[in-house]
Amino acid sequence: MEMSGGNPRLGLLFGFLMMTPAALIAQGGLGTENGEWRYLGGDAAHTRYSPLDQIDASNFEDLEVAWIWRADNFGPTVDYAFKSTPSFVDGVLYTVVSERRQVVAIDPATGETLWVFREPNTLRFERSMRQNYGKGVAYAEIDGRGVIYITTPGFFLHALDAKTGQPLEGFGRPVPIEGFPETGVVDPLEDLVRDWLPFEELGQPFDHYAGIPREIGMITSSAPPIVVNNVIVVGNSHEQGYNQTRVENVPGDIMGYDARTGEFLWKFHVIPRPGEFGHETWENGSWLTAGDVSSWAPMSADPELGLVYIPTNPPTIDFYGGFRPGDNLFGTSVIALDVQTGERVWHFQTVHHDIWNFDNPTAPILLDVTVDGEPTPIVVQTTKQGWAFTFNRETGEPIWPIEERSVPQSEVPGEQLSLTQPFPTWPLAYEEQGLTENDLIDFTPELRLAALEIIQNYRIGPIFNPPIQMGHPSGLRSFVSCPSGATNITGPTSADPETGILYVSSNKGCRSERLVPGRDIDQPDDIMTTGTTLSQYAVLDRGNFRGPQGLPIHKPPYGRITAIDMNTGEHLWWIPNGDTPERIKNHPALQGVDLPNTGQTSKAITMVTRTLLFTAEGSGGEPRLHAVDKRTGERLGTIDLPAVGQYGMMTYMHEGDQYIVVQTGGRTPGALVALRLP
Repeated sequence: MEMSGGNPRLGLLFGFLMMTPAALIAQGGLGTENGEWRYLGGDAAHTRYSPLDQIDASNFEDLEVAWIWRADNFGPTVDYAFKSTPSFVDGVLYTVVSERRQVVAIDPATGETLWVFREPNTLRFERSMRQNYGKGVAYAEIDGRGVIYITTPGFFLHALDAKTGQPLEGFGRPVPIEGFPETGVVDPLEDLVRDWLPFEELGQPFDHYAGIPREIGMITSSAPPIVVNNVIVVGNSHEQGYNQTRVENVPGDIMGYDARTGEFLWKFHVIPRPGEFGHETWENGSWLTAGDVSSWAPMSADPELGLVYIPTNPPTIDFYGGFRPGDNLFGTSVIALDVQTGERVWHFQTVHHDIWNFDNPTAPILLDVTVDGEPTPIVVQTTKQGWAFTFNRETGEPIWPIEERSVPQSEVPGEQLSLTQPFPTWPLAYEEQGLTENDLIDFTPELRLAALEIIQNYRIGPIFNPPIQMGHPSGLRSFVSCPSGATNITGPTSADPETGILYVSSNKGCRSERLVPGRDIDQPDDIMTTGTTLSQYAVLDRGNFRGPQGLPIHKPPYGRITAIDMNTGEHLWWIPNGDTPERIKNHPALQGVDLPNTGQTSKAITMVTRTLLFTAEGSGGEPRLHAVDKRTGERLGTIDLPAVGQYGMMTYMHEGDQYIVVQTGGRTPGALVALRLP
């Protein structure tokens, strides 16, 4: 953990910021209440847990489809990216849909659409690279009135009356764009760049319709805001770093707004400015040009402590950071902010000078557990590296030691990696880290030999294996980095606050991007391209590292679910995600081979109730929903779904019936599928 002053790397393992000396007090209300699902992750702690128990092992396989709500009725949709988990409040479901990120209210018994809100078109929307990445809405009650809050692909913040869908009176300030409502809207981009030097130096008025010029960056949003103690906390996102070729971008500062009035309250600089803590981690003045640090993944919060937990991603351009020497705070970090002031209470950087696309991809999860006999409030960040970083959520002190260990250094001209990286000692990693010959497919001698031949063209190595440039003296095609995303947004982590058990979805995978000169792949006519200065290196043809004859290059399991007792850090069990895919069972090279259950190559979708762990197989898996014993991992039942489940699921109680809603898509149009007992 890193301190409020001094060298930000000192005291990483043992020092921590003390708040009040009062005894730890457990947060009440973890998990959903009254059969509702008020947050994207069920509760502010993002546990994806509900205490509902009507559906259990004895009747799970009796579930039937109550209704299907189709996303393609609302315009074009990229099916694999349909990630919107509904909220259920006061008898109504709320979600977002389509590239326009329209807000919809849905009848929970019939699936009927009750109202729709759609933001007018802007150039900012057209330039957004996250149009269909909307994950849901935020909700709060203001003076007894339900309010829905969303951020859009154009990066506007809207407040809507939950009953009518009409813009909230007296909220925000007029946005001078034709068709925009006179009330109920705020333009956070204007607040974000108001005192940002690259924008001020342009000497031009802010353009609400177009946003900021391409030369200095582009900002959008993917996850919804979160409302904590009457403060709306707004995150944001950018173009994916593996698509970037130019150095300049805008920082994705976190901002707070009054939930009643829309008044701007505070801004936290994710790239520290001169005089701010962490500024020295951006060497050679790179703080002024590099950007892209943001919270594209969802946030979580502890209302009793008044803290909001922010997961962040790396700075501009994945796999090369020679133009931004230093550790680059607060890139790839977990940050605890005071929700009233926006001040940093504590933080931990999970990757220093991140060039591996190891952004923190899911919301931090809050639990109250007992560690060594002491009641302890924790926050857990599961990561693409396959670790569960665990901290006291009040102080930021690591629950178990996290060691700074030496890592390999880069040979790419201009690159300067951090000498060490943080390695959690406990809980153990829940997925493969790095790649060795022992990890390769060995179903038959022929397949293993073919895999050995494949890796001769690549530099394999440990988890922080450094990239190499095209034309490297070794003659190798590229480096291999494993895992490429053990945990990711496509399979969010869930938890049981009654037992303190964490359920983590993961799968095996490696990346093998080639680094080439930025000028070789730059697309100046693409409206998504931002910045002016071409990076010395950028990424070409990602994802070409494949096994022999179309099979995975790794040994199974390909996808799994791991249960971790966060009271002790022990792995309780793991199970494959679903069953061996038909394409592997029936592969000509595997005829006659006695295969284990490999699991699907996708990340499982999980949700926890008092009775069961529910799992869907995720995009790339089969259209099935499983019931799993939470304590043992035993599969207790399976039902078919109309299409493949993806991203998340939720549950609610309405008029005496418990419903489960699964987001589906894959090879069919995105939809919400509601299940209930006969």
